[in-house]
Amino acid sequence: MRRITGREKEETLIELKSASDSQIADESCGKDVSSSERTPLPGHSETDKLQPNRDTVFFRDGVRRIDFVLSYVDDKDERKQERRREFEANLEKAGLELETEDKSDAKDQKTYFLKIHAPWDVLTTYADVLKVKVPFRESDIPHGREAPLYWIPHPFGLPDNIMRPERDYFTYPFEKNKEDFFLIRDKETFFPPSTRNRIVFYILARCPYYKEGQKEREKTGIKRLLSNGTYTAAFPLHDCRYWKKAKNGKCESERFSLYSHWARFLCFYKQQPLNLIRKYYGEKIGIYFAWLGFYTEMLFFAAVMGVICFTYGVLSYDDNISSKEICDATIGGSILMCPLCDRKCPFWKLNSTCLSSWQSHLFDNEGTVFFAIFMGIWVTLFLEFWKRRQARLEYEWDLVDFEEEQQQLQIRPEFEINCTNRRLNRITQEMEPYLPVHSRCARYCLSGATVLFWVSLIVACIIGVIAYRLAVYAAFASVIKDPMRKIQLVGRFITPQLATSVTASCINFVIIMILNFFYEKVAVWITDLEIPKTHLEYENRLTMKMFLFQFVNYYSSCFYVAFFKGKFVGNPGDYSYMFGRWSKLRNEECDPGGCLIELTTQLLIVMVGKQLWGNIQEALLPLMRNWWSSRKGRHNPDNHSSRWEQDYVLVNFSQLGLFYEYLEMVIQFGFITLFVASFPLAPLLALFNNILEIRVDAWKFTTQFRRPMASKARNIGAWQEILNAVAILSVVTNSFIMAFTSDMIPRLVYLYAYSKKNNMEGYINNSLSVYNISQIPLQNMPEDDWYDNTTTTCRYRDYRYPPGHEREYTHTMQFWHILAAKMAFIIIMEHVVFVVKFFVAWLIPDVPSEVKARIRRERFLIQEYLHNYEVEKLKLQLSASFITEPRSDLTLTPDKHEMLSECLT
Repeated sequence: MRRITGREKEETLIELKSASDSQIADESCGKDVSSSERTPLPGHSETDKLQPNRDTVFFRDGVRRIDFVLSYVDDKDERKQERRREFEANLEKAGLELETEDKSDAKDQKTYFLKIHAPWDVLTTYADVLKVKVPFRESDIPHGREAPLYWIPHPFGLPDNIMRPERDYFTYPFEKNKEDFFLIRDKETFFPPSTRNRIVFYILARCPYYKEGQKEREKTGIKRLLSNGTYTAAFPLHDCRYWKKAKNGKCESERFSLYSHWARFLCFYKQQPLNLIRKYYGEKIGIYFAWLGFYTEMLFFAAVMGVICFTYGVLSYDDNISSKEICDATIGGSILMCPLCDRKCPFWKLNSTCLSSWQSHLFDNEGTVFFAIFMGIWVTLFLEFWKRRQARLEYEWDLVDFEEEQQQLQIRPEFEINCTNRRLNRITQEMEPYLPVHSRCARYCLSGATVLFWVSLIVACIIGVIAYRLAVYAAFASVIKDPMRKIQLVGRFITPQLATSVTASCINFVIIMILNFFYEKVAVWITDLEIPKTHLEYENRLTMKMFLFQFVNYYSSCFYVAFFKGKFVGNPGDYSYMFGRWSKLRNEECDPGGCLIELTTQLLIVMVGKQLWGNIQEALLPLMRNWWSSRKGRHNPDNHSSRWEQDYVLVNFSQLGLFYEYLEMVIQFGFITLFVASFPLAPLLALFNNILEIRVDAWKFTTQFRRPMASKARNIGAWQEILNAVAILSVVTNSFIMAFTSDMIPRLVYLYAYSKKNNMEGYINNSLSVYNISQIPLQNMPEDDWYDNTTTTCRYRDYRYPPGHEREYTHTMQFWHILAAKMAFIIIMEHVVFVVKFFVAWLIPDVPSEVKARIRRERFLIQEYLHNYEVEKLKLQLSASFITEPRSDLTLTPDKHEMLSECLT
């Protein structure tokens, strides 16, 4: 086959209909088109219409569609030239049609573009191989309604042609020998562009580039050619520019519709056009945006409840008797507290923590218990309702019978190349490659050891941060302690504990970001080392490893503050030390306002910092890249730039691009569920972030990324199991936070068992134990002994007998009562929440009854249509055979045709 190159036959360029098309474009501008189309962009003038239009998705003949584009730079490397010749020759043998654009036509004058078209015969062959579902009859089943408020279309709705860009059809896996069964009106549009580029990529991934007669199995596939530099890029084309409709009537302009109705931030309150997203990008990306949108919708209810609980804390601010006692000069001002660290920390007055106690009350109040229980139920409702939404999408997107992702079950080319051993597949009865057991075990052991090493590195970094907290606390205490210091104004608002917590949280966040850079590469490396057999297996393994790394990386500091800090302190005279007494690093005590406020600080800094950094990476970096490209003259999307050049300068959407989007949201999900009892406003912050995240992701996909290769997915994959695990763990963590990190249980025990006035008066004095200053060892005493010499005792947070008691400095009976109450609270809360969770999960079916009925109805109709088709086909065959038989035979058996007709009917 002959391929056209350079500017040969310039007259065959698609002259996109100057006068008539201009008139059509002008008329369409008045029909729900953004102002960006009506107003020419800088550099665009009316004279552009007179130029030959190269902004097209067709070959030079204007008929054959460009299904894929490969680019390369001719650097005079003979090996690369040889690979390209063999690869392109094999592509032509596979039936693909090629057309090359010479480098002289490119803006940079050095890049060649190879355009690929799959003709009808190739499409039908591989559609049969991949079991692509295609329409055979228009559906007569009416649309179901996803929400009870469907009758409120405004102001959140979008036009019907955007929400449902195509009619509903009954579909069936394509079979080449049954072409006449399917609804083929136009062979050029029967397979949509997303299906066409998926088929072409399947061929590209398996096409060899070794010479005929040679068998070098590693020389296979476009991925290896991209990695060794033979080709610089491989991508399907966007259908048009995002800010302007395509002039060619045969082009869909779906990218423009997505940008106008979805990718702009001003559309944040609108529905997402999920059907159009699925049609343009494929089911896998469509499922992601459906899940993200549903997650954001459900966050609204959690955010409202969190705001209500926080508002309760604000409104009950003045009724907080404990904080009033701390701030009272006659109560808190008369209580001398023991030093919080050795040598550097002084004795201090309790009323110096007045502000901290008020801040703690905002998050640590009676409403927090209710909110923790609510979130345990909310997460169950979220997961169960998502299953229902997912089931509806599976039906509407024709994925019900799509077992696990059929094209994902295809063996990965990397597995075929690296595994030279062959064995018989008992199911398919075909020889297939496999990885020997000894090789698999060795790879798994190395992978497990690598994971363990990097997880240990995270733990080591957390221990380092803890050591920093212990060491720097003394420095802050020595600076903020002295009333004569000039920074007294700051010392009134910032306690040594708060200063230490904030700086340690910031350092921890920086370490997290640095480690993330390495974890991404390590996780990919060890997953490649294991050589998973299928793409689905590859993604699942990478997902589990990456989430394990991120889980330990992001949450370990919060787990430390919530469950370890202040729990193993000891008491004056018998303090506990982190690495033993020789280290002089005394275990941290909680902030006088409680450890919950420190957990809130830690969670706020890490969660908000991650979201801000993620948004900066996703939004600002692509903008800066495009600005730099435009300055160098590489990014000039005007009429004179070809469609393939405009897409070539965009960011490549990698195979793992969607993986990182899921990971970001699942980590956020962990923050708002695992530790939400400490910060009820976390769902509100997540809601604001996700509203922005949806539009930023939409903007990236529409304007900054090359068009991804469309792929199918019926669910969110391994992320579903991770979300379920996090949901169960969140019940446990929030129960322990309320019991051991919050002061709620000690206050309730005092109120109902020890208070004489049935209120919280006297709680502060009751919760502080007494220690004799003269018994404090010298190494624990502060260097500056400034305190009232008339005071012989100091106080500390614990429930121990006072000096002089027969059980001096041992735990009182109240301590054991509180511990029993904490354990009882954990058991009761966990059982209540788990019972409600399982009851709700049982009560809400995963698949709506309406969807089940529609699926059964559709299967019945499909079987009926197939039966009728086979019957009609058999009738035609019999009629043809009767015609070809001699007339004498027909007359001899007059009942033959009659009998067959009765059988067929």
